[in-house]
Amino acid sequence: MRTIHLALAALLTLSVPALAQREHGEHGQGHAGGPPPQRGPEPYHGGQRGPEQRGGQPDRDARRPPEQPRDYRDQPGHPNRPHVDNGREWVGHDEGRDDRRFYREHPEGHGRWSGGFGPEHRWRLRGGDPHRFWINGGYWAVAPWEVGYADDWLWDSDDMILYEDPDHPGWYLAYNPRLGTYVHVEFMGPM
Repeated sequence: MRTIHLALAALLTLSVPALAQREHGEHGQGHAGGPPPQRGPEPYHGGQRGPEQRGGQPDRDARRPPEQPRDYRDQPGHPNRPHVDNGREWVGHDEGRDDRRFYREHPEGHGRWSGGFGPEHRWRLRGGDPHRFWINGGYWAVAPWEVGYADDWLWDSDDMILYEDPDHPGWYLAYNPRLGTYVHVEFMGPM
């Protein structure tokens, strides 16, 4: 009988952190944004242009440095991280349009993802962490300056929907339907 009690106590001790992580993700900062977006954000059509619209050449005078951290809570109860409202509005995507951190001299240096985009292509995360994870035969990495926005993602079980980033060649948007949030990701090549 004592052995059974010890085994149950050990099982309970090991399961509490996993339950806490899932609880944080479902009831913490995320807002479960409703239906996933049918498409990615619209490309930027005005104001200052990024290097890709200037023939791919960096223009150090035209690109401004990244702004100070922004508060993404556009409404009460929404997360303080990039998210999608009502399956249509990509809150926070406008901020990085001229951010030089997104510029890549060789945007598809690791290849181009051809596995599909949008809600009809839902991918299950299969392990790793924000610095290197994999889905359906490809390796990915979250933009280093956005890793904190994915701290509540479950890297071994969350679903992810990919969208092309219309303003930053070589970057994609990874949307987490459980949380309603997204981050910029880079395709690191096939497995």
